[in-house]
Amino acid sequence: MSESSGSSPAGVAEPTGVGSYFVANYPPFSVWTKERVETEALPALHAPPSDGVPLGVYLHVPFCRKRCHFCYFRVYTDKNADEINGYLDTLVREMEMYSRLEAVGGRELDFVYFGGGTPSFLSSRQLDGLVARLRAIMPWDAAREITFECEPGTLTAGKLSVIRDLGVTRLSLGIENFDDRILDLNGRAHRSPEIHAAYDRARALDFPTINVDLIAGMLGETDDTWQKSVDAVVKLAPDSVTIYQMELPFNTTISSDILNGSGRFADPVADWATKRRWVGEAFDALESAGYAVRTAYAAVRDPVTSFLYTDRLWQGADMAGLGVASFGHISGVHVQNFDRWETYSGAVEGGELPLARAYGQSDEERMIREFILQLKRGAVRSEYFRTKHGVDPGQRFTRQLASLRSAGYVSTLNDEEIVLSRDGLLRVDTLLPGFFLPEHSGVRYT
Repeated sequence: MSESSGSSPAGVAEPTGVGSYFVANYPPFSVWTKERVETEALPALHAPPSDGVPLGVYLHVPFCRKRCHFCYFRVYTDKNADEINGYLDTLVREMEMYSRLEAVGGRELDFVYFGGGTPSFLSSRQLDGLVARLRAIMPWDAAREITFECEPGTLTAGKLSVIRDLGVTRLSLGIENFDDRILDLNGRAHRSPEIHAAYDRARALDFPTINVDLIAGMLGETDDTWQKSVDAVVKLAPDSVTIYQMELPFNTTISSDILNGSGRFADPVADWATKRRWVGEAFDALESAGYAVRTAYAAVRDPVTSFLYTDRLWQGADMAGLGVASFGHISGVHVQNFDRWETYSGAVEGGELPLARAYGQSDEERMIREFILQLKRGAVRSEYFRTKHGVDPGQRFTRQLASLRSAGYVSTLNDEEIVLSRDGLLRVDTLLPGFFLPEHSGVRYT
């Protein structure tokens, strides 16, 4: 699939090498091109949308107090107040452009996602002003979900109150770990006391959903520290827990250290077998506490708790991605913005959509994309694909599914559903490239 698949047999220790692991989309990003912006993206944006397809907005806030050593997103830690305000102005202008496009303008927003970076890095005044201007362009009063990512150390009581007043329905706290040494080793800005203060303040404000993130396998992680983090999460009892397995794409500080052999980081990232075991142990503990495992990465306290952002995207929803390096998806066409501050801002200031590359999917590619992303839920309903795509996935992927069942990664395979075993779910990202079209197999993912 990628440069570091982690696809060795169960129980075999495989070091975490440099390369992409997490399958976020299809076809691979590396086949998206600049030329397709003109030939595929712009025509789709200037055409009417498909009936019944929901629309969301992703807003990238690329500012952080520190850059984590495992971070591969476009973030900045050196921007002053004037530069930040200028970026927010650019976000607003970009939304104005989208609101004038036939594929987007006049449609109700189903979900809104503030991601980063660190959206909670912004001041209360900046947040108030930004949201007021955005909602004046594309109102989201009818949005079913508004998600806001936070770093615990940036959350004062006053700022949390402002975030709640903005209508945020899903507050996501990037905790990652409760051990201060591990947080320090991995370059996190916050420390454990800030976690509890932020969580308690957020809970007192009665956010509809509070999610907390953990990462299994960070630098310095041990069985003992991982168990303590899991115990701490169970004690907090958030509505949702998201757990990722540490990966090392090329543009992380840790990856650079490995490739250059500089030896900056003495503590290793855990191997894949250990990370899968740790996530499995966390899921077991959460299930014992009354949670239900909802996807390969998430457990929820109430089985009806949703994460509309992923639910919609995994079913082919449209999404306008605003901000530097942001990804979007409109009418079956993938797009990504320029990934540099100057080129992104310059395009918007020049009155042009800041699109750097695009890819228009074929009908078969759309079906494959939805199938592999929905497989991350652990179960795929065949009727959905027969109705929407005219394809029975059990027949379309007979060979791949038979192989996975033989390996113990598929537990149920019949006309109604395809269900992964727990072992299959924990390694799902290593299994998905097996469903790629031949021309996308073995290519660099990003």
